[in-house]
Amino acid sequence: MIRFTLRIPDDLYSRLTAAAEADHRSANAQMLHLIEKGLNDDGRSAPEAVPPPAGHP
Repeated sequence: MIRFTLRIPDDLYSRLTAAAEADHRSANAQMLHLIEKGLNDDGRSAPEAVPPPAGHP
């Protein structure tokens, strides 16, 4: 799994954590859920594994 830093506005983070709490998920799990849902709703599916960019460990 790849780690990265994401900067989001305070109000969006508040909405995210409220939704995560309501769904009994961590904020991270909620973000993953929403990304997957958004990609699937768009008719796209997330690939099983995406190789890291060249030169990235």
